[in-house]
Amino acid sequence: MFDLSSLASESNLRGEKLPLKDAALHYYPKFLEGVDATEVFQQLLHKTPWQEDDIKVFGKIYKQPRLTALYGTNSSSYTYSGITMHPHPFSPLLLKMKRQIESISQVDFNTVLLNLYRDGQDSNGWHSDNEPELGKNPVIASLSLGAERFFHLKHRTDKESRFKLLLEHGSLLLMMGPMQHHWLHMLPKSNKIKEPRINLTFRVIK
Repeated sequence: MFDLSSLASESNLRGEKLPLKDAALHYYPKFLEGVDATEVFQQLLHKTPWQEDDIKVFGKIYKQPRLTALYGTNSSSYTYSGITMHPHPFSPLLLKMKRQIESISQVDFNTVLLNLYRDGQDSNGWHSDNEPELGKNPVIASLSLGAERFFHLKHRTDKESRFKLLLEHGSLLLMMGPMQHHWLHMLPKSNKIKEPRINLTFRVIK
């Protein structure tokens, strides 16, 4: 079994602040590296109880274009896009990653939402993580594993303010400050991507 204590090295925790106004966005490209990142990805891919929910778009019902799973340290449900999810107990692996991310963010997370993008046809449309149960100015820690995907952002009112970031295998993105009030983000489809990606978004549900 790999040892996540290696994440405490200075190189893993070296991040960069990305140049977005009305937001605090920090990127750690090597939070998990090499064998560790791949082993975590494989365990989550094969051992997570993935679910596929229905969503309503303009009055029609569709399958959500990704699989999801919710874990929590309490029984608090999470509702987004008309979907209400109830958490599984944190696994030992997820608890280890939670503690390491908390050492960087200085936030005690109680929930993680996992998304499985099976290939480039799975996606996530424009949205912000501003649900009432997340509170004001929520901190969202997003860990990416598997296929690299571009993460797009656009400002709500300044139409010229856009940003695109390639989320690497094993990378961590921290979204903080008033970002969810001022910015939307998405993960678009891509015909070039044939491999799966798992995204873990740690958050605090009030």
